[in-house]
Amino acid sequence: MFSMVPNFDSKLAKTSLLFLHSQVTFTITVTSKGCPKQGKPETIKIKPLGFTEEVEITLNFICECECHSDAIENSPLCHFGNGTYECGACKCKEGRVGRQCECSSNDVATEDMDRTCRKDNGTDICSNNGECVCGTCECKKRDNPEERYSGQYCECDNFNCDRSGNKLCGGHGRCECRVCICEPMWTGSACDCSLDNSTCMASNKQMCNGRGKCECGTCKCKDPKFQGPTCETCPTCPGVCTEHKECVQCRAFGTGEKKDKCKEECDDFTLIKVRDRDKLPQPNEASYPVMHCKERDANDCWFYYTYAVNNDTKKEVHVVETLDCPSGPDIIPIVAGVVAGIVLIGLALLLIWKLLMIIHDRREFAKFEKEKMNAKWDTGENPIYKSAVTTVINPKYEGK
Repeated sequence: MFSMVPNFDSKLAKTSLLFLHSQVTFTITVTSKGCPKQGKPETIKIKPLGFTEEVEITLNFICECECHSDAIENSPLCHFGNGTYECGACKCKEGRVGRQCECSSNDVATEDMDRTCRKDNGTDICSNNGECVCGTCECKKRDNPEERYSGQYCECDNFNCDRSGNKLCGGHGRCECRVCICEPMWTGSACDCSLDNSTCMASNKQMCNGRGKCECGTCKCKDPKFQGPTCETCPTCPGVCTEHKECVQCRAFGTGEKKDKCKEECDDFTLIKVRDRDKLPQPNEASYPVMHCKERDANDCWFYYTYAVNNDTKKEVHVVETLDCPSGPDIIPIVAGVVAGIVLIGLALLLIWKLLMIIHDRREFAKFEKEKMNAKWDTGENPIYKSAVTTVINPKYEGK
C-alpha cells in the first residue's frame, strides 16, 4: 500500500519473488502526474515475463493537505481577492494566474510563466536576484540605493566589478553589468592601469631613467639592482651606506650630526631594529636587492644595518639595536706588564754590565800577563830598589 502525492517525485516500491529457491529483488519506480477523479485508489500488477507469480500494488492518493480546511476565500493576499489563500499559497480563480493571482491568463501564453524568467533555459529564476512576476523578472532592491540589479533576467549589477585599492573599478570608472567602463587614460579590468606616462619621467627627463619600461604609470626596471617608480633608486650601489649613515645613526641611537634635525630629514624610510647580525635580511632570503652596511661612529663603535627598497617601493632599514664598541683597557694586566718589563729590563742591564766587566777584567789580566812575560830583569838586583845617593858629574871637570 503506497500513498502518492501528485506532482511530486516518485516513490520506490521493492518486492522480492522466490524463483527456484532463489531470491530476486526488483526496484520499481511509480510516478503520479495528477490526482485521479474522485480520489479513488488505483491498483497495478507487476508480473515478470515467463513467470506465473505477480505482485499487486494498491496506490492511495492524498490530493489535499490538512490545512485545506482553513482556506480563506477571496483573500486580499491573493491580489485583491482573486484567489483562495490555503496552505500558505494562493489558489487562483479561473482566468487568473501567478503566485498571488496577479496576472490574467489572457496575458500569458504559456502554462509555465517561470520559463520566461530563466536565462538560457537554466534552473535559476531571475538569476536568483529577483522574482518572476507574470513572466517578467522584478529585480531585488539593495539596502544601498546606489547598488542595483538590472537586465532582463536580473543578471547584471553595478557593484560586483573588480576592485583595486579597495575601490570599485579602482575609483577610475563605473561598473556596468559586472564590467568596468574606465575613464579616459585608464585601462585594465579594474581600471587600475594608467596610460599617463608622466609619472615614469625621471629627474633627468628620461623615461624610467633609461633603465626600464613604463607600464600602467609605473616603471618596470630592466636591471634588478635599480628600483623605485622611475628606476633611480639603487640600494646596492656604492655610496648607499655612507649616504644613509647619519640618518640611521640618529634614528636608531639618537646620536650623530643629524640628531637635532632627525625628524625633518630622516623620515623617508622605515626603521626596523633586530637583536643581532644574524637577524638581518640576507640577499638570498628577500625578493629584492639588500645592501649590507657597516659604519663607525665618533666613539669608534661599529653599527650594522641593511638598506633595501621592497616590492612596494618602500625603503626599509634593518639595524642591529646594539653598538659594537671596543672594550676598555684592563688596568691590572697593564700594570703587571709594566712592572715585569721594568724588572726584566733592569736584570738585563745588570747582566750586560756584569758581562762587560768580566770581559774588561779578562782583557786587563791578559795584558798584565803579556807585559810580565816581556820584562827583562836582572835576577841579582831588585828592580824596585833605588839608591839614595845621587852622583853628579861636573862637565867642566877634566880630572885634574
